[in-house]
Amino acid sequence: MPHYLDHAATTPLRDSARDAWLAAHEEVGNPSSIHGAGRRARAILEEAREGIAAALGAHPTEVIFTSGATEANNLAIASADGLIAASAYEHHSVLDPVKVLGGVLVSDVPGLTLELPRVSLVAWQWVNNEVGTIHPIGEIVSLAADAGVPVHSDAVQAVGHLDVNFADTGLTYMSVSAHKVGGPVGIGALIAKRGARLTPIAGGGGQQRARSGTLDAAGAAAFAAALDEAVGDLPSDRPRLEGLRGQLLAGLTAAVPDAIVMGGAHVSPHIVNAIFPGASAEAMLTALDLKGIEVSTGSACTSGVVDASHVLLALGRTESEATSALRISLGHTTTAGDIEALLAALPEVVAAARAAGKKPM
Repeated sequence: MPHYLDHAATTPLRDSARDAWLAAHEEVGNPSSIHGAGRRARAILEEAREGIAAALGAHPTEVIFTSGATEANNLAIASADGLIAASAYEHHSVLDPVKVLGGVLVSDVPGLTLELPRVSLVAWQWVNNEVGTIHPIGEIVSLAADAGVPVHSDAVQAVGHLDVNFADTGLTYMSVSAHKVGGPVGIGALIAKRGARLTPIAGGGGQQRARSGTLDAAGAAAFAAALDEAVGDLPSDRPRLEGLRGQLLAGLTAAVPDAIVMGGAHVSPHIVNAIFPGASAEAMLTALDLKGIEVSTGSACTSGVVDASHVLLALGRTESEATSALRISLGHTTTAGDIEALLAALPEVVAAARAAGKKPM
């Protein structure tokens, strides 16, 4: 049985989500059709929208269903009417469109303050997907509000792990994803204030404000069910994950004493990012996988290539260190046994990766 420790990438489908999807999938109507089947599908969709809004402290009209957080992030960024300021630690679905649009990247709140007079939108991740740092969204929104600048936050890694209430944050836009809370892949949402500027990124029927496309009623129902369970379980699940994270950190120090844990003092309980100096992340990833232990690198792996983490580089780490990091992420199915299996395997895996790195080419 594999030990799955990559929940920040995707987390197993919850039974509640599966049941909701199967029940909703019995209806075949397009939610935009006006006949009986269409109206039944629309009822499922709107019930899901209301459930998601309630779980996130939003109004149902603020919930815009998307194909996932990547689309939600892109829709928010495209809606800026001028220069964008974003943190240098963003997910690529924010970072890349900001770069294309000629935005500015900043590494901290003082740097953002200097840019506020000339920007039209701030994009700042709530919880970093690589190192788990919890960013001061309240402070950022307050500073931006004083300058009259709206704020977008990629809250994918915050939802289900932190208390998230859209109305209380003062955010203008917020992106969320179903498969990070135990829902299906292929659906997410942009939460956008009523009256917020929205610029379409694809033409079509305009089914949802600036977002076109046939809506997935079954996916929405599964998303709502998973989110309701994740948010409902938060009071008990967060302490459980904090305990598992503590077990992991204590064991990591013993297993590999020179490992460097990233993220700082304020970190979400479900993410541990550690640099193992001199050990190739790709080699460690492969060796752990062969032992049935599934983790991730410190950066997104695209096209089968492990690149240096842009987050770790932005945090001042060297190229070598940025390609020697593993991200271990916990979720609703993680057990103490999963942590024990990883800790038992790490010393051998790290030693082998370091030895391989020292061999002459």
